[in-house]
Amino acid sequence: MKNANGLGWGLAALVVAGNMIGSGLYLLPVTLAPMGSSSLIGWLVAGVGAAVLALVFGALGRLRPDAEGLAGFAEKGLGRFFGFHVAIAFWTACLVGNVAVAVAATGYLAYFWPMLRDPVWATLCNLGLIWAATLAYIAGTRTASWLAAGALVVGLIPIVIAVAAGIAAFDPNLFEASWNPGGEPLKTTVPASLAVIFWAYLGLESAAALSGRVRDPARDVGRASIAGVALATLVYVAATVAVFGVIPLDQLAQSTSPYADLAARVFGASLAGFVAVCAVAKTFGTIGGWTLMGGETARAAAQSGYLPKGFGGAEKAPLVVPLTGAAIMSIVTLISSQEGLANQFGLLVGVTSVLTLTIYGVCSAALVRMAKGTGGHVLGAFGLMFAGAAVIAAAAGYVVPTLVVVGLTTLAWFTLLRGGKPAVDPEGDAA
Repeated sequence: MKNANGLGWGLAALVVAGNMIGSGLYLLPVTLAPMGSSSLIGWLVAGVGAAVLALVFGALGRLRPDAEGLAGFAEKGLGRFFGFHVAIAFWTACLVGNVAVAVAATGYLAYFWPMLRDPVWATLCNLGLIWAATLAYIAGTRTASWLAAGALVVGLIPIVIAVAAGIAAFDPNLFEASWNPGGEPLKTTVPASLAVIFWAYLGLESAAALSGRVRDPARDVGRASIAGVALATLVYVAATVAVFGVIPLDQLAQSTSPYADLAARVFGASLAGFVAVCAVAKTFGTIGGWTLMGGETARAAAQSGYLPKGFGGAEKAPLVVPLTGAAIMSIVTLISSQEGLANQFGLLVGVTSVLTLTIYGVCSAALVRMAKGTGGHVLGAFGLMFAGAAVIAAAAGYVVPTLVVVGLTTLAWFTLLRGGKPAVDPEGDAA
């Protein structure tokens, strides 16, 4: 059904891109330094996979507009067993990913206060950021929402300045010298980099939410999804080329604020400080947004019967939700603390990406089951293959935590929840 007052596909594409581009990119150049500038290939591969998955969620949104988020898609397509796993996995991904964003914020704060490079001080700063965002959430979802929205435009400034710096000072010889520092075959390094790189594409499922807002959903959701992911990929590639073409690899590997360092090299310390301030503002806003997302995910899971009823207030999440989330994030902060902020960031984004890719794979499988035509089946199959391949290629240290989450949720299902409600949604079965 067409909506005469809805968004055109071009504006919708900007919304999709804007939901992905942001603080997820701020420390990734440091994490990708061992792969060098050849990580550019990983960005292109991840962009193709992200476009496929965005189309998957667009198709799911049109098929089942009544679904409650990602867990709703999984439940309606594959049954409550998978809905439960997706709900808990997505909640976990929100919490672990939020700690990674806090680490990125601390990295840019270290530009002003080098003492934050020390693991103890860095951990204390991470905890402070997490609890400050939690207090904003406790104050009300509107407070947390404004915190995230207010930082949206600010978050693009460091990336724009980084690209400008790269254009002004790009050194092709430096870029070539950093192409593949480890000397391993690209067929090994590129697949292994996908889990880390895909961190910057989290949020691509927001395309599914556009179906009711665009002018012609049947035509424009797909266009907006492809164009939005393509735009985000263009920004990511430009930023990656800029960093590896200006900062020597040995210095990049030691950085905690790569875009501020890039600005300092080209434009001077004053602009570098401005970049760092913008990065901190955006990352803190993102922490607020993910704290809200995690809390609302837990509340929705409780209302679906996946978490204790005490987590599921009808209008506002009970106090136990933000406090439990903050406690879990605090534990993750402590156990993931490492000598370098980039090492801690890399571990957290790898784990979050594998968890999320697993969720995307389940939702792709749900599309295969629910689709009514060949196109939907093929699209879901491609989404499942990409997500599965990216998880299989990821480092064991990223995959094991996901297996632990799946094992614990499976145990919880069979001991506590099995038999509570029908195993398969009747309407989904009919589709």
